Amino acid sequence: MLSKKVEAALNEQIKMEGMSSNFYLAMASWAEENGYAGVSEFLYKHSDEERFHMLKLIKYMNERDGKVIIPAFEQPRSDYDAVKQLFEELYKHETKVTQSIGELVGVCLDEKDFTTHNFLQWYVSEQLEEEALAKTIIDKIKLMGDDKSAWYHFDRDIASLTVTSVADEGAA
Repeated sequence: MLSKKVEAALNEQIKMEGMSSNFYLAMASWAEENGYAGVSEFLYKHSDEERFHMLKLIKYMNERDGKVIIPAFEQPRSDYDAVKQLFEELYKHETKVTQSIGELVGVCLDEKDFTTHNFLQWYVSEQLEEEALAKTIIDKIKLMGDDKSAWYHFDRDIASLTVTSVADEGAA
């Protein structure tokens, strides 16, 4: 059984993951509308991944007899000046998600809910990967500058871009 504080914090994280999915979906649509097929494919995949994160939390709460509240989501931004701006927003958003997960972990420790704390370690590791990936993309964008040829290659290659975090290396 989940405490009311843990239940409320998990429901907030469900909202955060759902908002993230919509955030990436809106970005993917913008990229597709603007001719960035690779960027849009990358973002559509990430939208699906964030939805999976939300569903994983919902299923966990249901298994623990928690009361899941499916939230309404704010409409995400749907227009950007450039791909660079889009990925800067993405990185900022991922750091916000990391902070949210950290706060949720803190609630679990305060409530001595070690089962949920253990469950959330997957999210902690996942966020390390998400931030590392976003940072890698920002670094690549800075290197490219205004080189149109580099942007062409970036768009072509980004759909397959993945980054292994330090947490993964320790598990190997």
